[in-house]
Amino acid sequence: MAKKTASKPGVPSQRYLDIAEIKEDVVVMKDGTIRAVLLVSSINFALKSMDEQSAIVQAYMQFLNMLDFPIQVVIQSRRMNIDDYLSRLGESERTQKNDLLRRQIADYREYVKQLVELGEIMQKRFYVVVPLDPATDKQKGFWARLGEILTPSVAIRLSESRFQKNKESLMLRVNSIISGLSSMSLNAATLDTQSLIELYYTVYNPELFEAQRMTDVGKLQLEG
Repeated sequence: MAKKTASKPGVPSQRYLDIAEIKEDVVVMKDGTIRAVLLVSSINFALKSMDEQSAIVQAYMQFLNMLDFPIQVVIQSRRMNIDDYLSRLGESERTQKNDLLRRQIADYREYVKQLVELGEIMQKRFYVVVPLDPATDKQKGFWARLGEILTPSVAIRLSESRFQKNKESLMLRVNSIISGLSSMSLNAATLDTQSLIELYYTVYNPELFEAQRMTDVGKLQLEG
């Protein structure tokens, strides 16, 4: 009979994640690498003309050829969140002095709420993850890379100046990605710290996110 191993009480779940911390719009991994995440718009390729489709394909090929570092494309499907929209409708209902219009707003608000809940309308979001591994940065010398390899305990966190330098290199990559995506008529924006925390919160807690929305990052107490 297999022996059951009880988990240690009081051990935070963050200990089991690959993420060391999220700061200054950058994800710092436990292996010392860093990440930036871009939220990217979408286009309806099927509705484009043949010439437009050919131009997009050519731009995509050029985009791939210009890359000299890996990227990750992530497509996330999540249930559409209309809480803010419903709140605005509720406020309009409370401030509306016309009884007929107030009832119409109430009926419309209930209709939209049921439509989303019963129809399970999903919303797709597209992300591009841009990584930087300081240990394999081609711009660094051999001894500099060797020193970081021999100290794998998240060397980036030990030196603020080193973090800022690596972040600057990462942002250069991010800007080149944004430029390449714009050639395909795709808009991209770098996720800030709050958005990054929310993104990873939904990834690791998809069911909990639907029942319990996140508070502002300034109100969170993160483990140091």
